[in-house]
Amino acid sequence: MRTFNRTFCLFVAVIISAWTFTSALKIISRAEWGARHPLATRPLRTPASHVFIHHSDGPTSSDVKSGSEIVRSIQDCHMDERGWSDIGYHFLIGGDGSIFEGRDWSNIGAHVANHNRKGHGIVFLGNFMEVAPTEAALTAAKDLINYAVKERHLRPNYFLKGHRQMGFTDCPGDRLYKIIRSWPNFRP
Repeated sequence: MRTFNRTFCLFVAVIISAWTFTSALKIISRAEWGARHPLATRPLRTPASHVFIHHSDGPTSSDVKSGSEIVRSIQDCHMDERGWSDIGYHFLIGGDGSIFEGRDWSNIGAHVANHNRKGHGIVFLGNFMEVAPTEAALTAAKDLINYAVKERHLRPNYFLKGHRQMGFTDCPGDRLYKIIRSWPNFRP
């Protein structure tokens, strides 16, 4: 009886731990933020080898409602003005730590020219040239990356890069870029 109780307690602890980890991510689904249907999708080979960090260079959000409005406007820009098949990023992170689902883990994004087939694009909502993202947003991004590794969407030995490393841009902003340089798997 004692063996059963210990095993059962361990099982419950593992389930609660996993539930706490994934529920803390606060992922807002495409349906929840009001996404348009993609015009097309292309498969991304997973687990991916890279994570690319961006900033939207626009307004930030403080709650799911304002974040949803910003994310819809980004999708409209990407689809209507740039002619893309969908929003370019895989995930968008608001100031309150909400994570908005963009493209599915298994679809190629449109966020880093000539490198989209390598990995996932994560964008922080806001401009981070002179100010840093909130702790909630930074924690959400790190938790999302850890979750991606755990769920095998991302290789354990992935490469973390700022958008500016892949082309001529200030993205993800000076302050955010300085922060991600200290994160695990960052590659200069």
